[in-house]
Amino acid sequence: MLKIGLGSPQYGSFTDPGTISGFASAVEEIGFDSLWVGDRALVPTEPRAQYPGGGPVPEEYRNFLDPIVTLSFLAHATRRLRLGTSTLNAPFYSPLLLARSLTSVDVLSEGRLDIGFGLGWSSDEYEAIGVPWRGRGARMEILDVLDHVWSGSSDEYKGALWTIPSAHIETLPVQRPRPPVLLGGFTPATLERIGRRADGWAGVGLPVPQLAYVISEIRQIAEANGRDPDALRTVVRVNPVVTAEAAPSEAVPHRGTVQQVSDYLLAAHAAGADEVLIDLQQTAHSAEELTDLAHRFHEQLSKG
Repeated sequence: MLKIGLGSPQYGSFTDPGTISGFASAVEEIGFDSLWVGDRALVPTEPRAQYPGGGPVPEEYRNFLDPIVTLSFLAHATRRLRLGTSTLNAPFYSPLLLARSLTSVDVLSEGRLDIGFGLGWSSDEYEAIGVPWRGRGARMEILDVLDHVWSGSSDEYKGALWTIPSAHIETLPVQRPRPPVLLGGFTPATLERIGRRADGWAGVGLPVPQLAYVISEIRQIAEANGRDPDALRTVVRVNPVVTAEAAPSEAVPHRGTVQQVSDYLLAAHAAGADEVLIDLQQTAHSAEELTDLAHRFHEQLSKG
């Protein structure tokens, strides 16, 4: 059965606490399965890297709440919804402190955390944060550190980039052995990492044949590593501009009517996506419109 998620109010004009808590309560009542937050530190005035998909960085990203803090707020505002990151730029963070923050969200939400990690696309953000852009893939050693911390072991951890002395770290996630970890990206190294050790893929709105190909590749890699491919999840994210009139087919799912975008998401589900994630903050102009669009999408996707 298709699970349906939404981008939580977090950026642009949707950063006040009343909007966030009110939206969370409303979509939980509607019947959505999950809420997700993103990760943006700044919007450079003269970006050195192209925004994924082309075009300028959305102006809404200039006002962006912290993802972990927002998840903690959502943990208090909701009772049932899964809470996820789509995606957290893992190399930005100290892995030991990241483990503590994510564990805290899982504890405060009583085991409702899903973790999506990516590498990010902005070299400007890396420079401002003080993390080297070159070699960022190697910093996914963070996954090893998280697994070590979440194991509850007091042994020393010694890796290529980080060392943790023998220590007692007894603040552990509710979900064992860890909250689900999804990884974003399309490179061969990323797909190999997902199939070998992650819990699924944090996908985006690719053409359906490409989606099916990536999902198939991940499943084959998982099987080759002795893992059950059916145990891996795929969550497909779209950030549509919703239009009143039908958009050209080649513009969907980035632009189109509720029906067009919903049809795409149902096709993605048929191609292997377990869950879809719709971020409406770049098309809605008010909290009321945000909730109304959410309701319309849920109605269409539930029919399918």
